[in-house]
Amino acid sequence: MTGFARGDRAGVPWLGWTCGTCRFCTRGQENLCDNARFTGYTLDGGYAEYVTADARYCFRIPAGYDDIEAAPLLCAGLIGYRALAMAGGAKRLGLYGFGAAAHIAAQVARHGGQDVYAFTRPGDDTGQRFALSLGAVWAGGSEVRPPQALDAAIIFAPVGALVPAALSATAKGGVVICAGIHMSDIPAFPYALLWGERTLRSVANLTRRDGEAFFAIAAETRIRTSVRPYALADANVALADLREGRIEGAAVLTP
Repeated sequence: MTGFARGDRAGVPWLGWTCGTCRFCTRGQENLCDNARFTGYTLDGGYAEYVTADARYCFRIPAGYDDIEAAPLLCAGLIGYRALAMAGGAKRLGLYGFGAAAHIAAQVARHGGQDVYAFTRPGDDTGQRFALSLGAVWAGGSEVRPPQALDAAIIFAPVGALVPAALSATAKGGVVICAGIHMSDIPAFPYALLWGERTLRSVANLTRRDGEAFFAIAAETRIRTSVRPYALADANVALADLREGRIEGAAVLTP
């Protein structure tokens, strides 16, 4: 094992292994590896008291974060960071769905000098206040147009209907990024929403370079993760609360 000493805290992310030889790996896109293995999905771990992980894909947890605070950084934080990188430093950044990933991404964006516009479920006043408390310059329901046209928008909520909504809120030359693994069907929309050199793209997984860059930021500036801990035996309760929108920030399972 290299990079870690006995007793070091090692963070185990979603991407747990790649082949290193396919056309994606050899051109720096290991996140798209056809043979990739993922923690808690094709590799045991995540929903467990103990896990064996490949040290090459693990990250050192910065000082100042306890284990529960650090846990969301390894999933929601990393996918949010990759989505932010695709936004290209957009000055006016919209975040659709203000949950685990967005509440971390908002803080990283503010650290980088970006203005964050947060979109929640319609009528979610609590979620909107939460976004404003983390530095968003505006917060409203997803059915509302922001006061300024966006330069980029990231959709974290798995709702296909948000794609045309985000495109209509984004200025010419802007980008709309779908950051979920799954999404409901995207409804038909007029080409005028895409015209003007707007770009629509997705995010898939992460690379180790993403993790290194993200954790360097986490070490430099304190990211406040809002977490609700659940015992491992209550995993189904946590998932139900997540589906019903009863969690502010992220759920964390504890052994």
